[in-house]
Amino acid sequence: MPFETMDEYIDSFPAEVQKVLERIRKTIRKAVPDAVEAISYQIPTFKLDDRNLIHFAAYKNHIGFYPAPSGPKDFEKKIAPYRSGKSTIRFPLKDAIPQDLVRKIVELQIKETNKR
Repeated sequence: MPFETMDEYIDSFPAEVQKVLERIRKTIRKAVPDAVEAISYQIPTFKLDDRNLIHFAAYKNHIGFYPAPSGPKDFEKKIAPYRSGKSTIRFPLKDAIPQDLVRKIVELQIKETNKR
């Protein structure tokens, strides 16, 4: 089913997953209030200055974040358990998602996007 809005996407999941997605959405919104919500590649996307900034999606056992930015050693150490390939982050749904890490991912992604 093609989604036109982030609300449609989030509403397509069970209530437990919706809560997780809404919390992530709120964290991203706080980190970058000027970002615009969109659907790209049929998943929730935040755009900044008409460029895709960050995507996230729900799967059976995890929440995926794309792309995964690089950062200082302390950041890389914190994100290592969640990395799945060079540009993918997977947060298991069975665990609480570290919202401070979500915020840091967004902040670093803003810096990387602005470099391009």
